[in-house]
Amino acid sequence: MAAPPRERSSPALDATSKRIIEHLQADGRRSYAAIAADVGLSEAAVRQRVARLVEAGVMQVVAVTDPMQVGFPRQAMVGVRCAGDVTEVARALAELDEVTYVVASAGTFDVLLEVVCEDDDHLLDLISRRVRAVPGVASTETLVYLKLIKQRYDWGTR
Repeated sequence: MAAPPRERSSPALDATSKRIIEHLQADGRRSYAAIAADVGLSEAAVRQRVARLVEAGVMQVVAVTDPMQVGFPRQAMVGVRCAGDVTEVARALAELDEVTYVVASAGTFDVLLEVVCEDDDHLLDLISRRVRAVPGVASTETLVYLKLIKQRYDWGTR
């Protein structure tokens, strides 16, 4: 499970850092030497910038998998209504292994979770016995994914 973003102020991103991020969004395996040649820095300087961006929680460099192909064919978005401190509920829910994405939101739901499960029984157990057992969870609504149409991570830094 990936660590949640750190709660601290993000560093100001200059044009060079944004270009480095865009390179890594396009191909997370791109070498620092290739990025350095494009952005006009040394390989060591690119490596240091990437390390600072990762440490600051601005980005992660990870392998993105297709959950269907790695044993998790049941995916869902779970809307959670909270009674109490939304941030505390969100943090507790983020600790569940099946939860891949957590946001506090405005509107119908206080928290949105994306989950990946092995099958419907796994999803049922997760929602009924573990998500709803978290103190402060008042109710949930589960939206089961039927088909992944689009998933992108190369949207740049605009």
